[in-house]
Amino acid sequence: MTTITRDPILGGEAPLQPGETLLREFSPDPAAYWRGHGILALVGGLIAGLALTAMGNPYAWTGPVAAVPAIALRALYLRSEAMAQRWRLTDLRLLGPALRSIPLADIAAARPFLGDVQIITHSGDKHLMKYMADASRVAATLSGNRA
Repeated sequence: MTTITRDPILGGEAPLQPGETLLREFSPDPAAYWRGHGILALVGGLIAGLALTAMGNPYAWTGPVAAVPAIALRALYLRSEAMAQRWRLTDLRLLGPALRSIPLADIAAARPFLGDVQIITHSGDKHLMKYMADASRVAATLSGNRA
């Protein structure tokens, strides 16, 4: 399988500070990735078929037939990049891709969101931990480690 080169704009990962302890790592789950894209393909196909039907197109079946392989190609293309997005929980911060660094005291909420985990800070910033195997458990872990 072809691997795409990571975009340098993502910037890598934030390093641990001196004395900071790594508690846990959260990596994307391949099964959750494919499940999410399967649902996207089904919903996209349904919407495409309905839109073509609403426009009076006699070939409305082409919407779902085209949507499924289009989403599958997208999933294949983006898989290596999505699977590389690792989150790390330390005793002080939550470290994410693209040099994200969220102090634990700044996390207002961590909750499951459509199979992912949405993190909201006190200032209103929102972050999404995508394709987690057990989003409820990850959210509970983050909520339990807040200062």
